[in-house]
Amino acid sequence: MATLHSAQPAIPTLDWIPSGLYRMSLGEYEAMVASGALKTSKQFHLINGYLVAKMTQNPPHAIVDELLGAALSRILPADRYHARGAKPIRIPGRDSEPEPDRSVARGTPGDFADHHPEPHEVALVVEVADSSLADDRKLAAHVYGPAGIPVYWIVNVAERQVEVYSEPGPTGYGSIEVHAEADAVPVWIDGQTLGRIAVADILPARGAAASNREG
Repeated sequence: MATLHSAQPAIPTLDWIPSGLYRMSLGEYEAMVASGALKTSKQFHLINGYLVAKMTQNPPHAIVDELLGAALSRILPADRYHARGAKPIRIPGRDSEPEPDRSVARGTPGDFADHHPEPHEVALVVEVADSSLADDRKLAAHVYGPAGIPVYWIVNVAERQVEVYSEPGPTGYGSIEVHAEADAVPVWIDGQTLGRIAVADILPARGAAASNREG
């Protein structure tokens, strides 16, 4: 059974500034990527105006990512939503263009031939976390929640559970549900439950996550 938390854990009064290499605006970042000047864009993404190194996926992380993507694709009606893997979300108000492990965008892939989806076009964001758990929780408070992303999941590999954040607002999310390994997480999108994903079905075999920790 899911554990319900009525409010976001306490967050700092100052904006979270992740460890980054260079400060820039969203416009500058996109111009550099488009021109080819930012040749290392595959290793970095823009968070709160900073270039932030992407975490390398170890085998447990990669397996969770693949299993989750397949599970979402089986549930989503293809004419209304589609699952995206490590693709950018453009968040102008936060000078951010994160590339979460998984997201669900409204419409079909062809709808985004000329732009990256913005928050009003995104129904769900998912990050797979092991040693990156603290940063992924800060993303809830300082990027995804304030941007208005309706639902945000963290697949917490180390604790073998899924944290579901909802009720977005200026300081993050107002509600958190924690689904344990024996639970099934409802895929709640645009006011309806499209299906459920068993937590155990998207986790690596026991013991795998303990070795070769990732980000």
